[in-house]
This record gives sequence, structure tokens and C-alpha cells, in this order.
Amino acid sequence: MTGPVVGLSTGFFITLLAWWYSNLKLLALHRWLSHVPGAHVPSGSGLWDEVFSLLYRQQKSQSHQVQTLTHALVTFRRAAQAMPDGVITLSSDNHILWCNETAARMFGFDLSVDAGRNIANLVRAPEFQDYLQSEDWAKTVTVRMLRTEPKCYAIRLVQYGEGERLMLVRDVTQLERLETMRRDFVANVSHELKTPLTVLSGFLETIQTYHDLPTTQRAHFFDLMNEQASRMKRLVEDLLTLSALESGDKAPLDTVVVLDPLFERLKNAAQLLSQGKHQIRWSLEPGIQLLGAETELASAFENLISNAIRYTPEGGEIEVKFLLLPNEHEPREAQFIVHDTGIGIEAQHIPRLTERFYRVDRSRSRESGGTGLGLAIVKHVLTRHDGNLAIESSYGRGTTMTAILPARRVVLTTT
Repeated sequence: MTGPVVGLSTGFFITLLAWWYSNLKLLALHRWLSHVPGAHVPSGSGLWDEVFSLLYRQQKSQSHQVQTLTHALVTFRRAAQAMPDGVITLSSDNHILWCNETAARMFGFDLSVDAGRNIANLVRAPEFQDYLQSEDWAKTVTVRMLRTEPKCYAIRLVQYGEGERLMLVRDVTQLERLETMRRDFVANVSHELKTPLTVLSGFLETIQTYHDLPTTQRAHFFDLMNEQASRMKRLVEDLLTLSALESGDKAPLDTVVVLDPLFERLKNAAQLLSQGKHQIRWSLEPGIQLLGAETELASAFENLISNAIRYTPEGGEIEVKFLLLPNEHEPREAQFIVHDTGIGIEAQHIPRLTERFYRVDRSRSRESGGTGLGLAIVKHVLTRHDGNLAIESSYGRGTTMTAILPARRVVLTTT
């Protein structure tokens, strides 16, 4: 009986040992799969070694996939952060998952608070609400937001994945403003040209119909027609000047402009326009030269003078000065100053005077023969020459306009 007992004991011991080994490996496997700190890949033999090797390879593969996906997500978010447009990712039920800093700034989002909230509760514009509910996202919707300052955003939704949406937002405020300016500009030009053309066609029709008009009346009609034709000519010339200033083909600004002969031309033009109806005083510091475009500077100075003459009643006074500001250290700032004792301008109109076709009183502007573009030209010229225009006026007491040119535009001459 000794042999069988010994064999049974040995078999039981081997079974117990195998059970203990299996449990030990299972425990090691559990620790490893549970990511217990300090746990290493278990080692084993036989079938256990194959199991551990297979699991290890799968874990490495999954880890690589996670790293790849994480890198792709980080790359996407970095790219989205770098975009000048707003980017918002939404769930299938329009809850915010993520947005870039541009979108947060546009709508005032705080992702730590607003993540998970419905976009419809945060962007309340009616146009956007209708667009969101329609689910017809092939086109872009324009939304106007009234926050600290009016903004206009173009929004488009793009569906991706399993119902998720990508919301793209572009700030088109400036484009909308330019489009509005373009429409106003076309409307204003059409209106300004229509008036003199109507007068011309009316007089021409009268002359053609009535051949026996008295000579004096016929001459009066021709004078009025010539006046309207001159007005259209000035308007076209000013439009061409503005177009040249805004085009890419501009005159160079590094030419030395000698001002003395330019001032003589300005004096002659002013006397011709005034026709002796105003007292014009000149105080022009001689021998000064500027760096710039002569035709542009002449146009700006002439517009300031003609403005003063047109809006100063007969018998009024106009003073034109050009000087360098006192300064112990060279160079010095230059100022072209035109002061008149004319009708003046109310304070609320002054900020808009350099807008195209802006007029304080349209009927008064037509009587004076102005085109409504003079100060817009002055502003463009001075901006091109790194300068600015200062306007001071009191209604009924006159106006002072000062074209300021920086010291770097003044050319110092040695005598």
C-alpha cells in the first residue's frame, strides 16, 4: 500500500503546486492589468508565457493607438486655436464640447463654465436660432451681436462623426461696414450727378423747344448750364483723386517738395475762387521743404482753403498759415492752418466731416459748389503722409482746420 499512497500524495502535491502557480500568475496578471504602481509585465513559462506575450503586445498596440489619437486631438486643437475664425464643437443635441479662444472671445464663453451647455441658450440671435432649428446648413447665416460693440458674424454648421457638429464663425463686421459704405457711396454719387444732369437736360430742352428766347435769357441759361457742368467736372475730378489715393498705384512719398512755388499757386487759386469777396491773409514761412507727393499735398491744402472760402460769407476773413512749431531740438512738426470767420460747424457734426459726401446742410453745400469729398481727400492725403487733421469750430463764429505733418516729413535745409 505504500506505493499507491506515495503516488497519490505526489500527484496531489503537483496539483496543489500547479494550482498555486496558476493563482500566482493570475494575481500578477490582475495587478498588471489593473495598472498597480510598480507592477511589471509578469513572466511565465509555457502557455502562461504565450498569454503574457500576447496581452503585452495588445497593450502596446492599444497604448500606441491612444497616443496617436491623443496627438491627433492635440494637433487639431492647436490648429483650431491658431485659426483666426471661431471654432466650436457641438454634440448631436447642440451642447458645447469645446471651442477655441477666438470663439470664446467672440461670444464671451468661459469653457470651464459653458462646456456642456446648449449653444441655443448662449447665442440668442433670432437668425441663429432659426438656422439651428432648420438643419439646412448648406448656406452661411449672418448674425448681428450687440455686446460691448456691434459685431457681425458669419456662421456655418458642418456635421461630422455620429451626429456631432462643427460650428465655424467668421467676423465679417469690417466687410459689412465696407459693403454699407460702397452702397452709400454709389447712392451718393448717383444723387450728386443726377441733380446737375437734370438741370442741364432741362435747360437744353427749353432752348431746343423755344428758339425765340431773348438773348439775355439764353445767356443766363448758358451760364447756369456751365455752372452745373463745372460742378460735375469737380465731382469727377475729386472722385478720381480719391480713387488714386486708395488704389495700389500711389505716388512715391520720398520726393522733396519745395513749398514756395506751391504756395504761389494756392494764392492764385484762392483769389480766383474768392473773386475779391473775402479778405485773405497769408502767413507762410518761406524756404520749407517736405518729403511727400506734391500733387497730393497741393490737393489737401487747396481743399482746406476752398472749404473756408465757400463757407465764409462775403466780406468775411480767412487766414492761411504754414509754420514749423518751435522746438529746441530739430526737426520740428509742420502745420498748415486755415482759419475763417464763416458760418461755423456744430460740435456733433465735427467727427463726421471727413466722411465722403457728409454734409452739415445739403442745400448750403450745393449753393457753395462743394462736392462733399474735399475733407475726405484731405484725410486720405494726411494719413498717407503720417499726419492728421485737427478741426476746431464754433457755430456762427468760424472754423480752424489744421493739417499736421510729422517732423520726419520736414526737410532741413542749410544756408
